[in-house]
Amino acid sequence: MDITNNLSDYTQWAALGTIACLLLTIISFILKWGWRFRLVGATGFMVVLTVGIFGLGLGLFTSTKIPGAVRFSLAYDNGANQAVIALPPTVTASQVEATLQQAARDLFSYGRVGVDGDDQLTIRARALLHPKPGVTVPLYLGEVKRTLKTKDDSEIKVELFPKNIAQLPKK
Repeated sequence: MDITNNLSDYTQWAALGTIACLLLTIISFILKWGWRFRLVGATGFMVVLTVGIFGLGLGLFTSTKIPGAVRFSLAYDNGANQAVIALPPTVTASQVEATLQQAARDLFSYGRVGVDGDDQLTIRARALLHPKPGVTVPLYLGEVKRTLKTKDDSEIKVELFPKNIAQLPKK
């Protein structure tokens, strides 16, 4: 069941109900029914309900899942053109690449803007290593760059740092 298709059907039915309620309200004012002002409130509620269902249908986009990507957490995001994701230290090079591609898709937003003429979103992946007790070393595993202008960027550039990936503990 695809909920976005259902929401478009619900929006159409809610719009028809709103129009029917509006027509009934107009008729009630012409005929001076005693409960005509209650119909004004019902019509207003129907308008709000229809707009809400329509907005909900716009907001539910399906996201693409990249095979081989691991779960990541957002460590830093300036809201414009830079972000850092945190990965577990047990990832492989292929998982880092897939996860960077997934992050490039997930973190894209039309609200992001370029800073100082840089219209590229740069996402870096890092893992935390603990060589000694009480010591934490951030290790950058790779980065991805994509455009901030369009959602479907066919030129996503993924760069891995093989020297840093080699420092990860083996499973």
